[in-house]
Amino acid sequence: MLRAHLPARGSVLEIASGSGEHAAAFAAALPDLDWTPSDPSDQARDSIAAWSRQLAVSNLNPPLALDAGDPMTWPTDTFDALYCANMTHISPWSATEGLMDLAGRVLRRPGGLLALYGPYREAEVPLADSNAAFDASLKARNVDWGLRDREAVEAVARSHGLAATLRVQMPANNLILLFRAV
Repeated sequence: MLRAHLPARGSVLEIASGSGEHAAAFAAALPDLDWTPSDPSDQARDSIAAWSRQLAVSNLNPPLALDAGDPMTWPTDTFDALYCANMTHISPWSATEGLMDLAGRVLRRPGGLLALYGPYREAEVPLADSNAAFDASLKARNVDWGLRDREAVEAVARSHGLAATLRVQMPANNLILLFRAV
């Protein structure tokens, strides 16, 4: 699904890459994209580096020590796309605000793509029981975590020059939300 929206060639910054398994798979599947993973965790960056060594794909860059909530860690380079999966709900709201600020600063204009993947609350869609249980579980672990309202995410994106362009329903009650830099 993402392939249809990513540029044919260019650079992608992945936010909160976690173990790096997805970054390695994307880089291998999209050899004309220069993929840069990132994560604030030393352990995650070590795992990303291990995946990179295992697959030996030349377009997978070393991981950045990037924290979406800390502008001091943000790159100054520009990117054709940013990809972020499963971060907005497993982090404080300030990380989502930081992600949108970062995207507004580093995406090429016009047209740079921000792609988000994960579960969201939507005013017009009843919350699935599994997502309600997941939300409660997240909030029990950390009161600052939880499913975000799609409309609130779109509003903060707009405030950083990003227009919501597409909502795609995915398996397991997840969504892909696409935004373009205007």
